[in-house]
Amino acid sequence: MALIDAQGRRISYLRLSVTDRCNLRCRYCMPPEGIRKFRCDQIVSFEELHRIARIAISLGMDKIRVTGGEPLVRKGVIAFLRDLAAIPGLAELVLTTNGVLLRDTAAALRQAGVQRLNVSLDSLRPDVYAKITRGGDLQSVLDGLHTSEAAGFPAPKINVVVMRNVNDDEILDFAALTLRKGYAVRFIEYMPTLADPDWKLRWMPASEVLNRIRQEYEIEALDRDQSAGPARNFRIPGAEGTIGVISPISHRFCEQCNRMRITATGFAKGCLFDSEAVDLKPSLRAGDDVLRENLRALIASKPARHDLLALQRSQQPFSMAQIGG
Repeated sequence: MALIDAQGRRISYLRLSVTDRCNLRCRYCMPPEGIRKFRCDQIVSFEELHRIARIAISLGMDKIRVTGGEPLVRKGVIAFLRDLAAIPGLAELVLTTNGVLLRDTAAALRQAGVQRLNVSLDSLRPDVYAKITRGGDLQSVLDGLHTSEAAGFPAPKINVVVMRNVNDDEILDFAALTLRKGYAVRFIEYMPTLADPDWKLRWMPASEVLNRIRQEYEIEALDRDQSAGPARNFRIPGAEGTIGVISPISHRFCEQCNRMRITATGFAKGCLFDSEAVDLKPSLRAGDDVLRENLRALIASKPARHDLLALQRSQQPFSMAQIGG
């Protein structure tokens, strides 16, 4: 069975956000202060999220990524991940994390059935990392990477949001990480989700990122596969790992989008940047058949493409942590 949307895309990938809370406050994700946190009674239970996942898999999805906020700050998340991993038909269970708590949780995550990690890491320099995250400790993330390797995880995907005059002078440092380790380093274009009027001063197109890498290394394009998601991937010849670029602004990848998102408050979105979202909580109360049909309808109405720049022009800022970006 396959879920096909109106554009003929096979929708096989569910992103489940389990919390809007985070132990960092990254500058591209949250404003410095004043963000409204959801109340505990607004956050859907793990049992409800598991039910959504089970129905989605029965419809033909086979990959789940658990996100936040920072998913590891939610109490009980390890047991929830274990329950997700046990759903028949699930082929891949992935966790996206900032890595701060990995040192103490990597072994338990591996035992719970998480197969792979995505780690957000925007600088390899302690002072720059602390500036971007508003106080984060780089060493805790590096320790977490080592611990996850010792726990048996494959080399993670490392997500780097590139910001001009902030961390763009580290592009070659991140590329060099792939030479001896199997990291998939992915450079992500800065997105104006916080309605920052000066966002273009920080935005760097993926083409410029690649050109900087080419000044130091030869890189070869890799064939795209289903697991690549929105990334265009490359490799330095002989390197253990890969380099990817994700370019929502300069090179839209909407025609290849295969995902649906569920927020921690139970809203479903066909696109991260879609202003429309459907509240699944009434469906959860109505029973599996109603939830199943509503998920089908959501897939059918998935937007053909995003319009992030129109959203930015409308000055409707949103926190990525509240959507599960």
